[in-house]
Amino acid sequence: MIFLFDLVEIAFNVMYWLIIIRVLLSWIRHDPYNPIFRFIYESTELVLGPIRRYLPLVFMGIDFSPIVAIFLLQALESLVFRLLVNIIF
Repeated sequence: MIFLFDLVEIAFNVMYWLIIIRVLLSWIRHDPYNPIFRFIYESTELVLGPIRRYLPLVFMGIDFSPIVAIFLLQALESLVFRLLVNIIF
């Protein structure tokens, strides 16, 4: 049971860190064809793409979709944990 909670927590933490790394990489020059950068981009685009489509949050050249994504992921994580607690216990 605890393994499931840990697995969910690890999955959300990995996504948080990938979003943060993507934001940091957007500030520096990098090779877009590098496999590591492509993995980070493609895995975070699953979350950031729909947010950008429905909420164009670019203000003065700053993209706020990563901030919204982290807030939404935190809310989703809380919901998933509550559902798991209700199902298991």
